[in-house]
Amino acid sequence: MRPVARVGRSLAMSGPVDPPGFVVIVPVKPPARGKSRLTGHSPARRRDLATAFALDTTAAARATPGVVTVLGMTDDYALAGLLRSSGCAVVPDGATELNAALVQAAAEAGRRWPDAHPVVLLADLPCLTPSALSGVLAALPRDRPAFVRDAQGSGTTLYAAPLEQFRPRFGPASAAAHAEEGVVDVDAPDPRVRRDVDDADDLRAAITLGVGTHTAAALVGTDSSA
Repeated sequence: MRPVARVGRSLAMSGPVDPPGFVVIVPVKPPARGKSRLTGHSPARRRDLATAFALDTTAAARATPGVVTVLGMTDDYALAGLLRSSGCAVVPDGATELNAALVQAAAEAGRRWPDAHPVVLLADLPCLTPSALSGVLAALPRDRPAFVRDAQGSGTTLYAAPLEQFRPRFGPASAAAHAEEGVVDVDAPDPRVRRDVDDADDLRAAITLGVGTHTAAALVGTDSSA
């Protein structure tokens, strides 16, 4: 006689199955070409800040519950080394256009981590924290694309979608582009998920919220009111 009762009890005791985790894809320009709008800083300082932003963003993502891995996407050899040494996986920027490169990166993520949900996160979120990101990830629908607006409301700081629906629209007015495609606009009440840094005003706002250790170190000796 088959031990039906025992099998049933074992299944009941196993509890609900957790949903698959997330692969967070972080595209990063070569720091020497990034953050040209950060006026009041030398080219070397802008390069250091761009690097620090990326390291703080990826550190917060790696420490977020439910994140299986962080996949950095960059063609910068030195930055790729820093990301790997911090615990990230890295792929090259495989296309000349950002969205096409992200589709390629998501496909690679799907090959390596087939059960994980791909999420794109901008690399210039220096005040991001694991708790802030965790709240957004928990609110994401798993069956359709979703995005989070930036602090200005016109851009996008996070995009997620099942691999078969993964069609990001980063670029000018990306929030409107995503909305027009029917992508779910996820409310992110924690401003640290939306506070990207492009110019000096953005940086001051990020400093007010509190930046990560790499950005704080890069800011030593600078006038944060500049």
